[in-house]
Amino acid sequence: MKAKSGLTRFSNCYILRDGNIIKEDLWIRNGKIVNPEQVFYVEQEEADITVNSEDSLIVPGFIDIQINGGWGVDFSYDSENVEEGVNKVSKQLLAHGVTSFCPTMVTSEKDKYYKILPKIQKRQGGEHGATVLGVHLEGPFISLAKKGAHKDEYILNPEKGLESIKEVYGSLDNVILVTIAPELPGALDAIRGLSNMGIKVALGHSSASLAQGEEGIKKGANLITHLFNAMLPFHHRDPGLVGLLASKTDRQVYYGIISDGIHTHPAALRIACRTNQEGLILVSDAVAAQGLPDGAYRIGPQAVNVNEGRAYVAGTKTLCGSTTALDQSIKTFKEATECSLEYAIEAATLHPAKALGIDDRKGKLNFGFDADFVILHPKSLNVLSTWIAGECVYRSS
Repeated sequence: MKAKSGLTRFSNCYILRDGNIIKEDLWIRNGKIVNPEQVFYVEQEEADITVNSEDSLIVPGFIDIQINGGWGVDFSYDSENVEEGVNKVSKQLLAHGVTSFCPTMVTSEKDKYYKILPKIQKRQGGEHGATVLGVHLEGPFISLAKKGAHKDEYILNPEKGLESIKEVYGSLDNVILVTIAPELPGALDAIRGLSNMGIKVALGHSSASLAQGEEGIKKGANLITHLFNAMLPFHHRDPGLVGLLASKTDRQVYYGIISDGIHTHPAALRIACRTNQEGLILVSDAVAAQGLPDGAYRIGPQAVNVNEGRAYVAGTKTLCGSTTALDQSIKTFKEATECSLEYAIEAATLHPAKALGIDDRKGKLNFGFDADFVILHPKSLNVLSTWIAGECVYRSS
């Protein structure tokens, strides 16, 4: 009796590979995407399982690098049942095609970091939920003038550079990304120190000039947090952080952008993607109200009211995150910019993988990559099923 090959073949499908949607089968084994030529001609193996995809579209799993919570969970506030909250959100994200994410903490009091950060551990995804890539720390080292929904009394300067960062956050073992305003005292030293540790740095919630932003990039930052929001507006004599999209920096500058139909005007989305195509990353910036009806919620220490899907700091008209999931953001972005489907999907897959330095294994359907992918309806783009490491972790009813 012939031994099992461990191979699964997806037939009758269209796949996104190298920037093009092509009609080609997808082969996976041991959680990785495999080269069928190796299987046919060298190993001379056949698939144990063949899945008829019925002309569906298979794309890499979505990667959300900025998400504050969802389904009633706020990553910055619920310090007593952190693991339970992360588990709940990571499980719900599967229905939206998100296979990897960065739980995001906003500006909080110091003891919250010591209580919460050790409990949000990096972990491989599966049926229990999406992969946790690491925590995105958005604050407290931000500009008071561009605080957005962040609370004044907890905002700090990193005056002692990396030492200040460690004093406030404690252990950085579970951290993958930190947002900092580069104009603050000690910020450039902090950016250099974090970058040397292998932690990515984003510039954001900032009043920085373009020159200050460029200094931040020189010290190691490679991202901008939610472009256009919580930064100086574009000015022709000093374009501020927005100017980094066209700046002559030594490295690619990536930028998160919220495409929920509320935070960013369609024309602004078009300007961004036409100015710096490679750098655009779709982020949900979703809050605890994601997946739930209008009502009262929290984002960190702030109370939030959600009305008609818009999340505001309670008693104000200050927007504080989105209620839209990443799969819907892709559709909204494609419609607003009239970009190709390939580009819209890569903005939520390949681009975030590149920004985080994990594009050697995630963000593409190339041979040898993790078999994290989403099967979409070819016309509606609705999520039909989600797969992590070659295992089906969600199937729509």
